[in-house]
Amino acid sequence: MQTFEKQKNFVKIKLEGELSVEKTFDCGQCFRFDRVRDSDHEAEFGGVAYGRAVSFAVEGDELYIYGSDLEDYERIWKRYLGLDVDYSAVNADILSRSDNPALKNAIEFGRGIRILRQEPWEAVCSFIVSQNNNIPRIKKIIAAMSERYGEHLGGGNYAFPTAQAVAEAGERGMFELKTGFRAKYLADAAARVLDGRLDLSAVEELDSTADCAKKLCEVKGIGPKVAACSLLFGFGKYDAFPVDVWIRRVMEKYFAPGFEPAELGPYAGIAQQYLFYYERYLGGES
Repeated sequence: MQTFEKQKNFVKIKLEGELSVEKTFDCGQCFRFDRVRDSDHEAEFGGVAYGRAVSFAVEGDELYIYGSDLEDYERIWKRYLGLDVDYSAVNADILSRSDNPALKNAIEFGRGIRILRQEPWEAVCSFIVSQNNNIPRIKKIIAAMSERYGEHLGGGNYAFPTAQAVAEAGERGMFELKTGFRAKYLADAAARVLDGRLDLSAVEELDSTADCAKKLCEVKGIGPKVAACSLLFGFGKYDAFPVDVWIRRVMEKYFAPGFEPAELGPYAGIAQQYLFYYERYLGGES
C-alpha cells in the first residue's frame, strides 16, 4: 500500500490563476494522490507522478510543492498542474458556446479545478484499470502495480511501472494483482508500446483527437470512454469528452436531446470535468 512521507525541501510559487488542489485531486482524474494527514495547510495532497514523490498545497495565491525545487516546477509541475493554461480564457470560451445555466453554475462551483497533464503511459494504464471499477479499488490496484513492478523511490513510494516492466510481468503478472479481465488489456498495451505499434509520443502529436482515439482503440479493451479519459488527462486533448454514468445523467438532465458535446468547443473536456464535479457534489442544487 502506497504511503507518503512529506519532504522537507519545498518550493513556493506565486499563482497567476486559480488552483484548488482539493478539487483537482478529488475529481476522478488521477489515482495516486491522497490528502496529507496532519498537514500544516488547509488542504494538501501527496503522491507520486513522473517518478517523484511530491505534495501540493495552496495558501492564498501561493502554491507550495514539497519534494521539489524551482527547476522541477518549471520543467514538470507547471505543466502537470495545468498552470501553463489560462483558465479564465478557457472558461470564457466555454460560456461563449452555451447559455445553459447549469454549465455556468458548474464552472462557478468547480472553479480552481485544473486538468492534470499526466504521463501518457500511466494515464492509459490507469483508465484501463478503471473500467467497471470504483476509485478505492483502482487506487489499490495501481499502488500494487507500482510497488511490485515500479522503481522504489524511498519512503514507501514507487514510480509507476514502465511499459517494459508490465510487458515482462505479462498477463499472468497483471492478473495476480487482481486486475481481472483487465490483465490482458494491460499486457497488450505494454506489448504494443514496446514493439512500436503504439507510439504514445506520435499519438500526442496528432492534431485530430478523433485520430488519437482511433489509435488508442487498437489496444485490446480500450473503447471510446477509456480513450477519451486517457487523452483528456494524459495527452492534453482538452476537447476529449469522456461519457460515463455521471455525465450521461448530466446530459439528460441539463441539455436538450440531440446536444453534442462538440458544441462546447476545444475545451469540452474541461467543461465535462466541471459538470461531473457539480453533479457529483451538488446533484444540481445550487
